[in-house]
Amino acid sequence: MSYSLQDDPLVLADRSFRSRLIVGTGKYASFAVMKEALEKSGAEIVTVAVRRIKLQDKSTRYHEDKSESLLDYIDTSRFMLLPNTAGCHTAEEAIRVANLGREAGLSEWVKLEVIGDEKTLFPDTEGLLTATKILVRDGFVVLPYTNDDPVMARKLEDAGAVAVMPLGAPIGSGMGIQNPANLRIILETVSVPVIVDAGVGTASDATMAMESGCDGVLMNTGIAGAKDPVAMAEAMNLAVQSGRLAYKAGRIPRKLYATASSPLEGIPR
Repeated sequence: MSYSLQDDPLVLADRSFRSRLIVGTGKYASFAVMKEALEKSGAEIVTVAVRRIKLQDKSTRYHEDKSESLLDYIDTSRFMLLPNTAGCHTAEEAIRVANLGREAGLSEWVKLEVIGDEKTLFPDTEGLLTATKILVRDGFVVLPYTNDDPVMARKLEDAGAVAVMPLGAPIGSGMGIQNPANLRIILETVSVPVIVDAGVGTASDATMAMESGCDGVLMNTGIAGAKDPVAMAEAMNLAVQSGRLAYKAGRIPRKLYATASSPLEGIPR
C-alpha cells in the first residue's frame, strides 16, 4: 500500500496536525505580508513572541492606545498559536513570560527559549532544563529550543517536554543543517518528535531535515527575510512535504561505484 501524507499527521501531546511546518511571525515588512505568507505556508501552528504582543488581559488584545496587533492578522480558527519566550536569558524570566502569555489567554503551550549568549543566541541548556521542569509541573505543554546535543535532548524528554527542537544552525543564520550526524543520534535517542528549529535558509535545508527523519521544521527568518516571503513560504511548504515523502519512501543505498539503471541480464555481450 502506497504511503500518503494525509495519513501521517504530526502528533504533539494530544493534538494532530496535517502540516509539519511551523512558522514564526517576526521580521516581516508588514503584517499584511506576514498574513499572506502564513496562508501560503500551509502551516497550522504559528509561533508568536509573547513580548511582541500587546497584552492586557483575556478580554482584550489591546493596550489603551487601541493600536494594531499582529494577532489581528492571524486567523486563530485556522492557526494554533504557539507563544514563545524569545528574548529571555534566564529560567526565571522565561517562566514569567510563559505565565504572562497563558494568563492573557494565548495558550498553555509554549515554545521555550532560554538564551545563553547574545552573539550566537545559543541556548542556555542548564536554564532551559530548569524552566522545562517547572513549566511542565505547572501544566504547560513545553516545546524547548535546544542545541543539537543528544544528551540534553534526552534530559528534556525526561523532564516532560512533548518534543525537542534542536537548532540546525544559529538563529537567523540561514546556514542550513550543520551537524546532520547529531540530528540522527537525537532521533535515535528520544521518542518524542524532533523538530528542527533555527538555521533553515532555503527549501533544500528544510528538505534535508525532513529526509533525515525529523518530524517537523520550525522557521521564521528563512521565510520573512526572503526577497519574496510569500513565494518562499510556499516553497518551504512543498519542501517539508517532499522531504517527509522521500523519507517515508526510503532512499536507495549510497554506493561508491555505478550500478546500471537497466538490467544487464539476457543482453548479448
